[in-house]
Amino acid sequence: MQKAFEFEKVPFRIHPRVFAALGADLVTNDVVAVIELVKNSYDAFAANCWIRFGRGEDGGLYLEIEDDGQGMTRDIIENVWAVVATPNKLDNPKAQFGRKQRRVVGEKGLGRLSVARLGASLEMVTQSKNDSCWQVSVDWNVLASESELSDCFVGVRTFQDSSPFKKTGTRIRIHDLYNAWDEPTIADLEDNLARLISPFKDVADFRLMLSSPDSGESQTVQVESPEFLSKPKYLIEGEVDDEGNVDATYRFRPLVGGKPRQKKTSMSWEQVFELIQDKQRVSFDANEYHCGSFEFEIRAWDMAPGDTEEIASKFNFQKSRIRKAIRVHKGVSVYRDDVLVLPKSDDARDWLGLDLRRVSKVGNRMSTSQIVGYVAITAKKNPGIVDTSDRERLVSNLEVAEFQEALKSIIGLLEVERLQDRHADEEKEEPMQELFDQLSAEDLIAEVIALAEEGAEASEAVPLLTAFNKSLDKARRTIQERFVHYSRMATVGTIAQMLVHEIRNRTTAFGEFLEIVKSRFGPLKDQTVKREYLSADESVTALERLADTFSPLASRSFRRRKRDSIVEERIGKCVVLNETELDRKGIEISYPKTSTKVAVDPGELDAVILNLLSNAVFWLGDTEKDERYIEFKLSTINNGNRVRVWVHDSGSGVDEKDVEKIFRPGVTRKPGGIGMGLTVASEIVSEYGGRMTSKYPGTHGGASFAFDLPVKK
Repeated sequence: MQKAFEFEKVPFRIHPRVFAALGADLVTNDVVAVIELVKNSYDAFAANCWIRFGRGEDGGLYLEIEDDGQGMTRDIIENVWAVVATPNKLDNPKAQFGRKQRRVVGEKGLGRLSVARLGASLEMVTQSKNDSCWQVSVDWNVLASESELSDCFVGVRTFQDSSPFKKTGTRIRIHDLYNAWDEPTIADLEDNLARLISPFKDVADFRLMLSSPDSGESQTVQVESPEFLSKPKYLIEGEVDDEGNVDATYRFRPLVGGKPRQKKTSMSWEQVFELIQDKQRVSFDANEYHCGSFEFEIRAWDMAPGDTEEIASKFNFQKSRIRKAIRVHKGVSVYRDDVLVLPKSDDARDWLGLDLRRVSKVGNRMSTSQIVGYVAITAKKNPGIVDTSDRERLVSNLEVAEFQEALKSIIGLLEVERLQDRHADEEKEEPMQELFDQLSAEDLIAEVIALAEEGAEASEAVPLLTAFNKSLDKARRTIQERFVHYSRMATVGTIAQMLVHEIRNRTTAFGEFLEIVKSRFGPLKDQTVKREYLSADESVTALERLADTFSPLASRSFRRRKRDSIVEERIGKCVVLNETELDRKGIEISYPKTSTKVAVDPGELDAVILNLLSNAVFWLGDTEKDERYIEFKLSTINNGNRVRVWVHDSGSGVDEKDVEKIFRPGVTRKPGGIGMGLTVASEIVSEYGGRMTSKYPGTHGGASFAFDLPVKK
């Protein structure tokens, strides 16, 4: 007899409706369902796979997927195929056929659910080597009508007709399709089939053929990409190693005029870490990378009307089809062991969030519609990059988050280099007045009048108008870009003004509170209270230093020049402010312990020093830890009336051609940077009668910046 306190055993039961329910929930759409079935053909080591739409005797549409793969035995049908979510492919991750191997890609065993999503019934014929040809029949509606899963059966028998296969293979025919397959849906399927196999590898041993419902003939689904897709204007390719370090090559290939350029570029995981906007999202670690190594190739184009015109002319390709050709492959596609992981649908093309990221800097950042990217991962090297059961997303975990941040940084490198090539002809920034002078039509009018007086035809004025129009367009674009940069600077000033105001309001209140505590309860004898009081006091001081840092940007018109500064003292304060980062990166820093007084507001001087210091700290992230150092050097000039401050580092340095233009608004080599830091710093220096410069090569092989300030007599 069962005792009252004992548990009863109640068995789990699964209703047969699970097939339809899971098929609808785990396989997001019909195209993804077909892709999953085609991947099963790939896993079966098929050389060919045919996807056909046909009509039965009743005129109803059916979908047929046939391959010449290894086929299945009676035992495999019963113990593998008929077991939903079987671990068979997890236990046997590689398919073997003779001496060839393939990494299987359908690891979740959900192919049957894909079939259940597509149609009401299934007829399958399969034959393996030296075995009979078997026929399998399933009616999902009949299964769903049963009350117990134990009452559900798959019909299996020897195939009554002659085998449809030359040697081996499998043919799945799905009847009573739930959804209509119209032209747009089939075109979407064709696009996704074309993207299924990685362009990184030679995959001539796996071909796909597709026929439409009424064509009657199969046609090869071939990646017949237009030539221009294989010859992008901008390209970055390379690999990320096991420690998260990016090693890449950038290539620029202009379509018309211009000079091709190639550049090696790199970024350490430390630098990638610094660029992460939301470091609290997962447990990112600057000193440890978990994702594993992978390869990448990202191609990009400019898509303005003039750019598409160039592509059409260069490659003899219809202009109206250029955007569509890119749209088929747009975004960054991930391939695991040479087979597409994502994106499967158009909704998932921007899985990196590039379009949202672009909003803050439209001119420089690229959208998914400008990029065709390929990333190659493997199950062995990247076990933490796992796709969800619906195959539409990657599982949210630390490895995937690192993977995404590394790719965004790589695209950032591409954007930085692209920007240099887009403005390569702008060697010298024209004064604003000269730009406005270009808007004058006086010279044009004079030339047109001269032509008229000479009795010229109207058509002879067209070249003048064309040249003038180009001049206007260039001036317009330059003025617009300059305006965007300076308006952004004004916006930063507005934000800084609000920040400084709010900080100082609160530090004043905190300071008053601490004074009350000190006057009422001091001297503080309780060590715990004293420790907390000193900690709070230091926090208030740190906030005030932060307000001082932002104050130069907060009020560009009001200069608090009644205060002077000791240069070495301000350097020391800025070093303390960055002490945690300097220690973490193992950066040695040196500056003179003399005392040089300058007629410069401390907050403004801090803004200049902090900008140069933070830049040096970032670029030192790509240098060996035992070779990282920053040196400040001072010397008097102009008969002792000014002091020149040099800041040298041992980082990657400034490119020779960037030495002069690096102070222009918007010019930056830092992925994700807005290119305003050095502009603001040089502006502050110039308002004190000085000039900020850079030299190549740097004193210690890295960057070397100098600025001069008025000495306080």
